[in-house]
Amino acid sequence: MNHSDPRIYIAGHRGLVGSAIVRALLARGHANLVMRSHDELELTDQAQVRAFFRSERIDQVYLAAARVGGIHANNTYPAEFIYDNLQVETNVVHEAWRAGVQKLLFLGSSCIYPRLAQQPIQEDYLMAGELEPTNEPYAIAKIAGIKLCESYNRQYGTDYRSVMPTNLYGPGDNYHPENSHVIPAMIRRFHEARVGAVPEVAIWGSGRPMREFLYVDDMAAASVHVMNLPLEVYRGTTDPMHSHLNVGTGVDVSIAELAGLVSDVVGYTGRIVFDTSRPDGTPRKLLDVSKLHALGWRASTPLREGLRRAYAAFLETQAMETPA
Repeated sequence: MNHSDPRIYIAGHRGLVGSAIVRALLARGHANLVMRSHDELELTDQAQVRAFFRSERIDQVYLAAARVGGIHANNTYPAEFIYDNLQVETNVVHEAWRAGVQKLLFLGSSCIYPRLAQQPIQEDYLMAGELEPTNEPYAIAKIAGIKLCESYNRQYGTDYRSVMPTNLYGPGDNYHPENSHVIPAMIRRFHEARVGAVPEVAIWGSGRPMREFLYVDDMAAASVHVMNLPLEVYRGTTDPMHSHLNVGTGVDVSIAELAGLVSDVVGYTGRIVFDTSRPDGTPRKLLDVSKLHALGWRASTPLREGLRRAYAAFLETQAMETPA
């Protein structure tokens, strides 16, 4: 392995997290980055993944490729969410191992935890209760990814680590009106309402659920930090059957508070109403990030500042989509 300038493959480099990891690695002077678009490498195809690892001599992998979406997308495409995510992670982890890749970081999601987990959620609450039904297929695929990494570590002595981010937002997000997560959906709705002078905006659910949000470049910084921790330090904080680390801010807000913040950042001055016929999802989801803090990393972007940057990024995407 080339320690001075390792050859690093970022799977999912065009996605929200993958693109932020690319930014983080470039900022730290890593020039030897390997990226493939979906058209160039179909990660659900084992033969393609095997050929890629055989030819590319990769030293490290950041596995950020996944099929993702909000409540609506998870409910509408459950088969695709479980099948595609299982295929991607099994192909990448197994073929990385076959090709002799020693270091890999798997990116999961906080939806792996039980729906009614005690708050804040500690890493060892994994599989201690039932999952949220609206995203169970995705969650099961992500749990399988963690266990895949742990199993290869235990049997083959690899150094495959997992990080579980809370809700992420920022540049590179998906602003689809129906298939997006809560912050990009709100940014789009409030922006369109402001531009169209719409008197009120309806938010799904009661507004009471509590959520934690992490700016995506903070997530990328945490990922690089965890990947580069000395093995004995990482193993000293985790254990072989609970090797994943939570990544978040340790602070949450209600959906109603979030809606107020987003409308403020966007400059929307109309009314905000709550559509209680729509599902709320999990009542509260706050991660315990004390392990990550003990390992020397904490989030640095305040929510309002992150939302300001996210809105600026959204306006850039709008400008590119609008014909001159």
